[in-house]
Amino acid sequence: MNQIEDMQTFVRIVEAGSITKAAEQLNTVKSAVSRRLSQLEKRLGVTLLTRSTRAHTLTEQGKSYYQHSLRIIEEVADIEAGLTQQNYALSGSIRIAAPLVFGLEHLSQALLAFNERHPEIVFDVDFDDRKVDLVEGGFDLAIRIAKLEDSNLIARQISSTRMVLCASPAYLKTQGTPTTPQQLSTRHKKLQYYRSLENWHFVEDNGQSVNIKIPTALTSNNGSFLLECAIKGTGLLYSPDFICHQAIKDGKLTIILKKYLANPTIPIYVLYPQNRHQSHKIRHLIDFLIEYYGDTPSWLID
Repeated sequence: MNQIEDMQTFVRIVEAGSITKAAEQLNTVKSAVSRRLSQLEKRLGVTLLTRSTRAHTLTEQGKSYYQHSLRIIEEVADIEAGLTQQNYALSGSIRIAAPLVFGLEHLSQALLAFNERHPEIVFDVDFDDRKVDLVEGGFDLAIRIAKLEDSNLIARQISSTRMVLCASPAYLKTQGTPTTPQQLSTRHKKLQYYRSLENWHFVEDNGQSVNIKIPTALTSNNGSFLLECAIKGTGLLYSPDFICHQAIKDGKLTIILKKYLANPTIPIYVLYPQNRHQSHKIRHLIDFLIEYYGDTPSWLID
């Protein structure tokens, strides 16, 4: 009986929140995971989890076994990585959660480049703008583009993006090019990303903050769709430059009111759970992403 595998299975049950979810993440059947847990408890002679129809709760012995299991799993991984680092071919799966547009337009290229160096790595990527629970979802890491709130996740910045306000030349010719934020509320309409603030925030020449309410032309949960609408002249687009950089460089969109934007720079992070061992392959991937994007990412607008 493999005690390390027992520990790994138990840790996955605890972090996933249920035997069913743990089985899904381990790509096995629920009965196999349940049987392994029962055999583990029988061998140890203790109850690690109290089961109910709705939830599982760690006993005091379960909490102790979970913490010790995490430490042992990490120590084994570190020993193996240290012994084999010189001739170690990275292999195995890496499960990633990433925002849709950034993932498709920029992260996918980086992952393909990483795969060229390490062809035995198998990526499992979930492209979605929703904020996922890394532990419950069984993700090794996630890409977040935001000023982070306090959490139990560890973050490393891999790049940054700048917010820009832009519109098509045809739109500006018809509606006029605004020279102050106040002019936005009279003749203009905005393209609204569904999770963003209703009012747009600006800083005036005297340093005072101002929130401007602008009529909405349409709302969408997809940045690429809003970009196409802006290019067609539907309204104003307030967007990260990683979405609209090429349209601006091609002259399809024009930046406006640049000096009035408040806090336009947003960091791009890789996040991973603090109680999850950062394996050799994960460390390599994060370092690669930092190097890949560098100080001048491809979406940077001069």
